[in-house]
Amino acid sequence: MTITPDSPALGERKAILWIARAIGYFVYFYLIVVEIILLIGFFLLLFGANPTAGFTQWAYRNLDRVMDPFRGIFSPVELGTTGNDVQATFDTSVLFAMIIYGIVALLLGSLISWLSSRLNKIHDVEEYNRKMADLAEQQAQIDERRAAAARAAAVQAAAEPADVGQATGVSPSDPPAPPTPPTP
Repeated sequence: MTITPDSPALGERKAILWIARAIGYFVYFYLIVVEIILLIGFFLLLFGANPTAGFTQWAYRNLDRVMDPFRGIFSPVELGTTGNDVQATFDTSVLFAMIIYGIVALLLGSLISWLSSRLNKIHDVEEYNRKMADLAEQQAQIDERRAAAARAAAVQAAAEPADVGQATGVSPSDPPAPPTPPTP
């Protein structure tokens, strides 16, 4: 099915693109939050943060949720213990997860840009259609005014007595023309 500028499917396509873009923005926002959680968790593990602290517990809970698909891919590197006897860890799985989620976010950002460009094209078509409709309406008003002026001129010309000289092309001050001889 071809979608023309006058097609009702244009509005349907616009609605679908708006919904897809809204979902894309929602998922993109989620991915940004995931990246922030991964970054916080990575540094807390790297510096051997106290796991009994409230913020650290919250960060590790959220880190466990977003790391589910990536656990066990790489072995963490133990860096030693901190002053609190907490093991500092360089978790390469967290870095890998950050890279994968980042790539997905970039791809989703590209998709959102593409959807936005499609919406802009639809908006441009709608704007063009609106301008053409306005132009046609203005032309119709001009044509109506011209027709009304022509009708008024015709009514005025019919209402005024016709000047005999102007009708025959002869001025009243011109001498009469000699009669024409009959033809044999």
